[in-house]
Formats: sequence, C-alpha cells, structure tokens
Amino acid sequence: MNLTNLAGTVSKAAQYVIIVLAVIYTIQSYTVFAQRNRVEREHIFLRQNVSMFAIHFLAYLIMYLNTMRFDLLLFYGAQVLFLLFTLVLYRNLYPRASRSLINNMCILLTIGFIMITRLSYDQSVKQFEIAAAGMAFALVIPLIVRKLLVLTKMTWGYVFVGIGLLALVLIAANVTNGAKLSINVAGFSFQASEFVKIIFVFAMAGLLSTEHSFRRVVIATVLAAAHVLILVISTDLGSALIFFVTYMVMLFVATRNPFLSLIGILAFCAAAVAAYFLFAHIRVRVQIWADPFADYAGSGYQICQSLFAIAAGGWFGTGLYNGSPGAIPYVAQDFMFSAILEEMGGIFGICLILICMAVFIMFVNIAMKLGNRFYRLAALGIGTTYASQIFLTIGGGTKLIPMTGVTLPLVSYGGSSVLSTIIMFAIVQGLYMLRSDEVRQSSAQQVRPEEELTPQEVYIDRRNER
Repeated sequence: MNLTNLAGTVSKAAQYVIIVLAVIYTIQSYTVFAQRNRVEREHIFLRQNVSMFAIHFLAYLIMYLNTMRFDLLLFYGAQVLFLLFTLVLYRNLYPRASRSLINNMCILLTIGFIMITRLSYDQSVKQFEIAAAGMAFALVIPLIVRKLLVLTKMTWGYVFVGIGLLALVLIAANVTNGAKLSINVAGFSFQASEFVKIIFVFAMAGLLSTEHSFRRVVIATVLAAAHVLILVISTDLGSALIFFVTYMVMLFVATRNPFLSLIGILAFCAAAVAAYFLFAHIRVRVQIWADPFADYAGSGYQICQSLFAIAAGGWFGTGLYNGSPGAIPYVAQDFMFSAILEEMGGIFGICLILICMAVFIMFVNIAMKLGNRFYRLAALGIGTTYASQIFLTIGGGTKLIPMTGVTLPLVSYGGSSVLSTIIMFAIVQGLYMLRSDEVRQSSAQQVRPEEELTPQEVYIDRRNER
C-alpha cells in the first residue's frame, strides 16, 4: 500500500470516528441536564472535553494528510492552547460558571476552526485571532454583569446607541452584495448590527421590565420598529428578522398577552407583503427560494450549489477535502452548514443542530430562574437572538426559507459575528452566576450555620453535597 492509499484509508477511518465522537458528545449535552450528582456531572463534562479534542485532532490529521502542510500543525497547536486556556481560565476565574455553556461554546468554535481552515487557511487564521482576542475580552464580562447594577438603569442609553449605530451604517457603510452591512474604523471593518443585537436586547429588557402599561408597550414597539426599519432600508434582512422575532418573544414573556403577539404577527405579515412589492431585492430572494433552478446560472446558482452539496454528503459525508464546498459562493459566511453536511455528513449536521439547541435550552433555563426581571428578559432575548440566527442560517441553506445572509454563530467565518457571539455567551455566564448568587443568599437565610448542626447532620449535609 503506497503512501497515498494509506492516507486515504486513515482519513476515511478518522471520518467515521469523528461522527461517532460527535454523537457521543451530543448525547452527553442532554444527559447532563438530568444528572443531579455533582461529581458525575463533572465526569460528563470531562468526557465531552476528551471528545472535543479528539474530533479536533482527527480533523486536522485528515487535513494534514491531504495537504502535507507543516503550518497546519503549528496552527493546530495554537488552537489547542487557546481551547485549553479558555477551559482552564473560565474554570478557575469563575468556579460557578456553567460548564455546559463553556463546553458547547468551545465545540462550536472547534467545528468553525476546522471547516474554515478546510475552506481557507488565511481566513481561518484571521478568525482565530479575532476569537482569541474576543475571548480575552469576554473573560471580564461575567464579572461586569455581576457587579455593575447600573447596567439595568441605562435603558435610554442602549436605545440611542443602538439606533445611532444602525443609522451610521445606513449612511456611511460599505455596500456588500447590495446590502449596507459594515463600516470601517481605524482600518478595521465590523458589522455594527452584530453588536447592536446585544444592545437592542438590553434596551427592550429595560423598557419592558419596569412596567407593562399600554403607553410603555407602544414606546417599546415604536423603538423596536425603528431598529427593524433601518435594517430593512439597509437591506440587512436577516438582522431585521432577528430583531423582530427577539422583540416579539420578549414582549410576550413580559406582558403574557397573546393578543399583542397576534397583532405583531399580523403586522409582520402585512409588512412582509408590502416589502415584497416595494423592494426589488426582496422579490428576487423570494423568487430564488420558490424556484432556484429557473435561473440556475444566475441568481439561483448559490442555493442550487448548496442543495447539490447537501445531497452529495449523505449521512456520513464525503470526507474533508473530498467534496466541493468551494463551489458555493460565499460558503464560509452564508452556507457553512451546507459545507458541513457535504464533507462531514448529515449525522454530524444533526449533532451540530442538537448542540445549538442545547445551548438555547440552557439560555432559556437560566432566564426562567432569574429573579430580576431585567436580567430575565435580557437572558431570554439573547437566547432568542441566538436561536433565530441558527434557524435563519440553516433554513436558508437548506431552502426551508428564503436566504437571509446570516452567519452560523461561532462556526461561520465573520469576525463581528464570532466576537458578538462570544460576548453573548459571556453575558449569559454572568447572569448564570447571578442566579447562583441569589440561590446562595436565599440558602444562607434559610439554612443554619454548620457550627449549629449536630455531627450527624454535618455528615449527611456534606455527603449530599458530594
């Protein structure tokens, strides 16, 4: 057996092992929810880390065998150090942080590093640098969220900053594929809407957490509509949908009034019909979605190639470097899920969706347990924003819905996207620890000090903790 055949055999075997490890990791993402024993939960998290690093190693082994590039090995080593530092620093700086969120964030980043490296080494290096810088910044965010109560009192500041940034994009942004998305500051280009998503959530949480009068709901709705309208005019339709869905969920949870939700849905339907007739680019996207093969060589080419890639992958994938994901225009940004389905397979893609769902479940779980209404709405808004982005990305790539040009959080290429998502995870970590603080304070008021317990009670209490 020559070296080429050996490399092919190893790559194929590694591909199947990666799928098995992804299934194991995904199952553990859900079994940990039902596990009450603290020690056993730690064991599950450790096994997840082992699976993650094994997937990472095998994927880069496949890429090295196919390219024989030594710089890939160095890049792989840098990523391993980054992931280890992230896990260790979070664990030591914030012992009460959610290990589930940390692990899922790291596995999604790992999948992103693998796929972007496969598509473009230079883009992957850039993405890695932004992720590392973003993680260094994000490590202080949980502390800020826990300690700075003034964050709950800056409602109008969030409103003015959010609308101001979107207006700046509308006026001064660069046009990319017909949409005004990014602005340049000191030589760096960033997509403002990615960060305004977070500001918008805090603004709506501030408006809806204090009172639910008709006047306050009208004010919040008008301000939310202003955000959405600016994004529609900028032709950033994906972000506009995310903002709308996020606001509707937050409004319903804050007011518990289904009538308001029904009005919002009807208003959205009316606005969608009006936008179809008023904006040519929206008509084009709907027509492409309805029949992409009608203009295969033109406007339908991107979605057609995406569907071909998904079909070629099957359940187990063609294997890294055995597919043609590069045939999809802007694959690293808008159609990363299609590239994953082609080369990693449908089973791996389902695992990815389930991991993202586990993240959303954790976000909602944290939100529902928070006592402070502002923080509860903020956590729910961030979770809804995250889930909406997942749905729009996967739905657009699989032709379930019209394309929106939204990235897959932490996986697709895009510095602004990965940075804002890391910040979102850090904010929710801070809120999770706030919940832990509330529980500890409540327990301290209800439970007698240990020195007042009998020796038998101390023994039973410590055994239960273990």
